[in-house]
Amino acid sequence: MPISVNKETCIGCGTCVSLCPSGFKLNDDGKSEPITQENLECAKQAEDSCPVKAIIVS
Repeated sequence: MPISVNKETCIGCGTCVSLCPSGFKLNDDGKSEPITQENLECAKQAEDSCPVKAIIVS
């Protein structure tokens, strides 16, 4: 999977959802999770903006 979120690191701040609502959502635990593997450009922006570096785009 080219887009993933480290659930242990994620603090649920929602930055990724704000920057890339078509690519991420907050799950029932309040942690981010990818909802698509399609928009790599958007996901890369979220990765760069994540304050705890929990998003990995490979």
